[in-house]
Amino acid sequence: MADEVLVEYGDDGIAVITINRPESRNAVTRAVAEAIASALDELDERDDLAVGIITGAGGTFCAGMDLKAFLRGERPHVAGRGFAGLTETPPRKPLIAAVEGYAVAGGCEIALASDLVVAAEDAKFGLPEVKRGLVAVAGGLLRLPGRVPYQIAMELALTGDVLTADRAYHYGLVNRLTPPGGALKEARLLASAIAANGPLAVRVTKRVLVESPGWPRDELFDRQKPITELVFNSEDAREGASAFTEKRAPVWRGR
Repeated sequence: MADEVLVEYGDDGIAVITINRPESRNAVTRAVAEAIASALDELDERDDLAVGIITGAGGTFCAGMDLKAFLRGERPHVAGRGFAGLTETPPRKPLIAAVEGYAVAGGCEIALASDLVVAAEDAKFGLPEVKRGLVAVAGGLLRLPGRVPYQIAMELALTGDVLTADRAYHYGLVNRLTPPGGALKEARLLASAIAANGPLAVRVTKRVLVESPGWPRDELFDRQKPITELVFNSEDAREGASAFTEKRAPVWRGR
């Protein structure tokens, strides 16, 4: 199992999580889900890590649930985290999906649970569960209408057909397109741009973006204030201002 999920914690503040089951198109087993959950816990807990990348080995992102394991009665979920140890409770820190090849079924739901998506030009996304008599319950039906137009989400979910990377980019599901084989490299560049910023500010910014759509409209600023106030009172805020006035790179403390 240890080789089925590879985790690289770099000194650049980036954690790279690779599903390493290319012979099964990186289908997710319970062991894989537990390993991903563990890696995401470490991403959130370590002060030297700012952003995560999740990807797949062998030219495929992820084909979703391992159906052979499913037939044996296995469910690739982690309590409190959901499918793949991710879809119900994503990490507090930003997560980028680097997609090559197919991101379908649960693989698409992993991408939808990520904060940003970098995809190769020949990548494909889809929720084919209905073709197998199943339902996309790992967040696909909940998140897809917020990523693409309603009618497109309905078509994809009801037909089970795939969405090409260029159409996904057109609708805003994908942040950046790359030539085939270049998704992880581009995801690292995007992650580096995030990791260069104040870590406390990045975490709080993600939290507001994620939580605020559920806040009552007349409470938006009141809800935001206690979350963001700690950033303005932090050492990092003072360091950012000092570094700007002194024309030097900031040295972040995360507090």
